[in-house]
Amino acid sequence: MNTAMDTAGQSGTGFARLARGLADEVRAYPGRANLMLRCMLASAIVITVSMALQVPFLALSLVAVFFVTQSNVVMTRLIGIVFMLGTTLAVGSIILVLKLTYDFPLLRILISTALFFASAYLMRVAKIGAAFLLVGIVVIYVQSFVDLTDQAEALVRISLWVWVATVYAIAVTLVINTLFLPAEPVRQLEDALLGQLAAVDARLAALERGDTSAVTPDASRVENAALTLQKLLRFSTMRDPAFRQRQTFHLARVATVSRLFTAAANLPESTAGLTGSVVPDLRDACARLAKSVRTGERFVIASAAVPVSPAAALPGSLFEIGNALRAFADRCAAPEPAESPAEKERMLVPDAFSNPVYAQFALKTSLAALLGYLFYRATDWQGIHTVMLTALIVAQPSLGATGRRSMLRIAGAAAGSLIALAMVIWVVPNVDGLTGLLLMSMPVIALSAWLAAGSERISYAGTQLMFTFALALLEQFGPTTDLTEIRDRMLGILLGVAISAVIHASLWPEAEGEALRQRLARLLRRLAARVRQPQEGPPTPLWAELADCEAMAARVALEPGWQFGEAQHEAFQVHMQAVLAQTREILLASVAFEAERRALPALPPEGPRNATRFAETTAASLEAYADDLTARPESVRTPTLALPSAAKEPTATEATLPATSDAQARVVARAAKLAEQVSTLPHWGVASTAPAFPTEASQA
Repeated sequence: MNTAMDTAGQSGTGFARLARGLADEVRAYPGRANLMLRCMLASAIVITVSMALQVPFLALSLVAVFFVTQSNVVMTRLIGIVFMLGTTLAVGSIILVLKLTYDFPLLRILISTALFFASAYLMRVAKIGAAFLLVGIVVIYVQSFVDLTDQAEALVRISLWVWVATVYAIAVTLVINTLFLPAEPVRQLEDALLGQLAAVDARLAALERGDTSAVTPDASRVENAALTLQKLLRFSTMRDPAFRQRQTFHLARVATVSRLFTAAANLPESTAGLTGSVVPDLRDACARLAKSVRTGERFVIASAAVPVSPAAALPGSLFEIGNALRAFADRCAAPEPAESPAEKERMLVPDAFSNPVYAQFALKTSLAALLGYLFYRATDWQGIHTVMLTALIVAQPSLGATGRRSMLRIAGAAAGSLIALAMVIWVVPNVDGLTGLLLMSMPVIALSAWLAAGSERISYAGTQLMFTFALALLEQFGPTTDLTEIRDRMLGILLGVAISAVIHASLWPEAEGEALRQRLARLLRRLAARVRQPQEGPPTPLWAELADCEAMAARVALEPGWQFGEAQHEAFQVHMQAVLAQTREILLASVAFEAERRALPALPPEGPRNATRFAETTAASLEAYADDLTARPESVRTPTLALPSAAKEPTATEATLPATSDAQARVVARAAKLAEQVSTLPHWGVASTAPAFPTEASQA
């Protein structure tokens, strides 16, 4: 059993697997301190203003702060505008519903249900789905107030206060994120570029001095580095019009740095066989590129400073670095192309009205909310109104995503409830002013913000922790010792999660297991096409596709296994995780093989022909494995490969070109590494005979 299989098999199920994943995300996610400080500062101001001016719904205001505070200014402003729009639309809709149907409860419930259904539907199909999430929350939340009073004016005032509490908190958050500790995506992109160039230089420096203990970026780090640059490039384009006008230039610069970083992961261990000052020249060119990133100057290198001819007999990774630097220098010397206006994006997904999945999702979510409302009204238990909100909050496009959101909601609410309980017992009796309230609240908000600053896999747990704590202790304009709110809210969440889980798993369940298998097969076919036909530039689209598959696999791991057997479900997870881990290594090995193949001299012709035959064999192996994944998932066969022969007597031409034989040896070494990675793709299912792929001997 290979290492990837062992690693994948170590994962457990349910909360145990989620906890391990959350711990890894918390440790690894960068930029946490900056985002946490901005969130804390905005929360402190909101608490002070709400308590001083007696603005109700402080917990809702803090939720707005947490949701709007993002990793950079662009996302913060975008989310803030969407939330303002959603809140205004939600409050306006509910006031109109109350005006028309206040005296007709059945009609009010029917119209509110229709609005809720439309909100859940638009959450899935609209570009600004977050705005309709707010509409659904407000529509269903106000239903719990209608039954508390017979005064329509009081309900209108409550609705308007909801708008005030949300919008003013968003405004404070936007001001804080604009004036204090701003995180500009353009600056973040430059820092990321410089950081990766520094890593490339460190790796070249280690090669120059013969240091074999230097840390080499692994496949996971290469993948994350490429995706980070692409994400920051997209945010920078959204943020800066001047940056957007030179989008093609910045895209070329990002692609160049990605090529350099990928090549640095495949550098040889020593400079044996190299002549001249190749490595120092490459380091100098990388330093010039870093300077151009910092200063905005045009990147220029001497024509002879970076060898790019295969006749130089460089190792493929060094050849790739030189080729990337030379190509970008040529790009900088060319005139700027005319920019074509960007096509406006759709407001709705293309299949918004043809795919029944979206209507089914909205119907399931509405049914779960109505069942929660029915239980809430039948028991006349005001404290469990969260049962209705939970139905919408945990509703996600797939069973796995719904399960993860449910676990995060339960975990965050439980942690917030325990902290609030401890505060009520030991701290609240000693607090009698705003200063004490802030001293009590800010450590909890700091912890919540630290969790919310992680990736999207864990951020909701921090928001839920803060919201539960705020509902228990910060909704009154004075000290509170009422513990029933803590108990009732937790029970409402548990009941809402249970109802939603049953509804989503029973009615049109959106399991992603089959989609994951098909998507992984497509990724392997695209990888095979790249191996067959070497391409310039980093494999960023393949890294992005792999990241999407990994995210889907994480969701599938949380899908309920009772529908087709827990053991079968667990075996599926083990194999898919193993294939994903091995695909990452194959992708990195294929990039190294591509670089050596491009650096291989054309004479004598045996070397290029052998490399081409091996590339064809490898591509056929990957395609056959992908076909097994889709057509014969119960019997996926491990590929077998034959390496291009290197143990043969050199010809007279080869004897006069020792560098050529060195280049061929490097190609064979990279091919052996690639063959090893492909041959360790996990066997899946019953025993079967390995496919007879063409070997070098059969093709000669």
